Amino acid sequence: MVKIEAKRDRLSIDVLPEEHKQIKVYAALHGQTIREYILESVRKRLRREQEKRELSVLTMHLDQDPVLKELWDNEKDAAYDKL
Repeated sequence: MVKIEAKRDRLSIDVLPEEHKQIKVYAALHGQTIREYILESVRKRLRREQEKRELSVLTMHLDQDPVLKELWDNEKDAAYDKL
């Protein structure tokens, strides 16, 4: 079986020695290499950023979509606005 790998770009960052030590410890605690730990962390952050962007786009158009506006702005759910 032939394994085809996708092209990858290299990313290099400088960190303080204490940060490197912390990353190494947390990676080990999770049973991961530093590379795996960093990639997982970055991918989680990217997903959160994408979700925020999608939510922002959705909420920007509430006033243009009567169904979404009714779902978003109603007395039943108003209690959650105060949290």
